[in-house]
Amino acid sequence: MIDLHTHSLLSDGELVPSELARRAYVKGYKVIGISDHADLSNFERIAESILKMREDTYWGIKIIPGIELTHIPVSMMGTVIEKVRKMGIKYVIVHGETITEPVEEGTNRAAILGGCDILAHPGLIKEEDVRLAAEKGVLLEISARKGHCLGNGRVALLCKRYGARMIFGSDAHSPSDLVDEAFAKKVVVGSGLEESDFFMMQRNAEELIL
Repeated sequence: MIDLHTHSLLSDGELVPSELARRAYVKGYKVIGISDHADLSNFERIAESILKMREDTYWGIKIIPGIELTHIPVSMMGTVIEKVRKMGIKYVIVHGETITEPVEEGTNRAAILGGCDILAHPGLIKEEDVRLAAEKGVLLEISARKGHCLGNGRVALLCKRYGARMIFGSDAHSPSDLVDEAFAKKVVVGSGLEESDFFMMQRNAEELIL
């Protein structure tokens, strides 16, 4: 199990990174990406904190330091993505235009053009932006998060139509949000996909890590 979308108490999660990793290990994870929420006020602090764990492997689980840029003004998206990469962050998630939060319109496209790795729960994504994600190699997330998952069906449909690559993310904020492989498969199937698509998403995550 590889999950690159989780949150610790460095932002709005409940656990310190090491306990989050331990809980994930017990769930059967082999790799966990910790990608706390960051905006213009805190991205430097978040990056500096999580990068302290970048070389560590705990109990057989690998921790990958990421970040989720959240409510970044569209006009500044590319600049902020570039800044966190220069700090050493291994992968960049952008909080997409979900149906449950008032994310600025145009965020999905700005994130793709700005070179993010993963666009999280982009339920309101436009067809032309899915095509762009396919061209740019940006992974579009199928989310297990309550509320955000309501847009999974649209994301899955358009990804299949235009050949965009998908990734599974728990978007875990608490221990109870971490999911095992069996539940992750149910989320994927419930999105209108097949179990085989879950394994494809896991391969996409592995390729991103490599």
